[in-house]
Amino acid sequence: MVDWDLAVATAVRLARPGPRVGREEARAVVSELRRHAVEAERHVREFTRMGTGEDTPGTPVLVVDRPGWVRANVAGFRTVVRPLTDRLAARRSDGPGVAAAGSMGAKATGVEVGAVLAFLSGKVLGQYETFAPAQLPTAPDSPEGLFDQPRRGLATPPGRLLLVAPNIVQVERELDVAPHDFRLWVCLHEETHRTQFTAVPWLRDHIQSEVQEFLAQTDVDPSALLDRLREALGGLPGFGGRGNGSTAAGLADLVQTPAQREILARLTAVMSLLEGHADVVMDGVGPAVVPSVAEIREKFQRRRDRGSGRLDLVLRRLLGMDAKLRQYQDGAVFVRGVVERVGMDGFNRVWTSPNTLPTKDEIHDPASWVARVVG
Repeated sequence: MVDWDLAVATAVRLARPGPRVGREEARAVVSELRRHAVEAERHVREFTRMGTGEDTPGTPVLVVDRPGWVRANVAGFRTVVRPLTDRLAARRSDGPGVAAAGSMGAKATGVEVGAVLAFLSGKVLGQYETFAPAQLPTAPDSPEGLFDQPRRGLATPPGRLLLVAPNIVQVERELDVAPHDFRLWVCLHEETHRTQFTAVPWLRDHIQSEVQEFLAQTDVDPSALLDRLREALGGLPGFGGRGNGSTAAGLADLVQTPAQREILARLTAVMSLLEGHADVVMDGVGPAVVPSVAEIREKFQRRRDRGSGRLDLVLRRLLGMDAKLRQYQDGAVFVRGVVERVGMDGFNRVWTSPNTLPTKDEIHDPASWVARVVG
């Protein structure tokens, strides 16, 4: 379905170079990010009261450049979509013509995926890779001899934290904020995600099962997809339907099954919770350990809202990044609303089981979650 090697090669070739940084400064940045990741773990666990660091397994922290981020994400993508690609391979007819067409399609998709990854590689500051194969951080052997190179290893548990050093430096320069404060602030957000998954052992398996169920519901029969698309378009204004034009659906929404929409609603709620929780933690810890946190938050929020240009805004919308920004906002409102009502210990009941996670409706109504779970 996707030529992943070509996707990596395309992304690395198209990725824009990072900011100009001298060799010694680059070494200092990488070293500081590693120290901040360790420091942030302690602050996050104390603030959230999630584990102590002694009774929860750790996961690797890798400081990477843009190509390193691309390679790490491709490894994760391959792991997640393998069941779907196996189904496609099993249904594909034999024959040289079909094989050649499949190869061409995989290469075309590989180029498309690579182009998207090239764009995103310049945007992401950090990321907790939930579905990364078991990995170990290796000795730095990038061309500059600075960055960790994601590789297959035998480490357990799976998952790893990535910090994209060139992007962090670029944004701190654009915002004109204190570099040391900004780097720790970013680490607080990303470390919260690592804490969520290491302190809540069932969370990764739950999300993975939801994703796999979503993929299992994918109809690989092109005629069935076309029928569903025609049926969906038939209900829209301008296509013979009676819609009033007040709402618009994306192509992905049109071809999803009802079961997939239900799964996606649950996943959206979980991701809103995780992202909002990380935003609340970074702002809650910030005043005590990041002197300029108020300035950083104000400038960063303005940058997040306006993007960096017209093309950037268009691409953000097409790639669903605007939806992710709404997840930060909706999730943060939910977390703050719950903590205000029942405190941090009451909020932490959200991590008890999949049944205590908020629904998509509860994300917008913290009181209803409190009534259902805390009582």
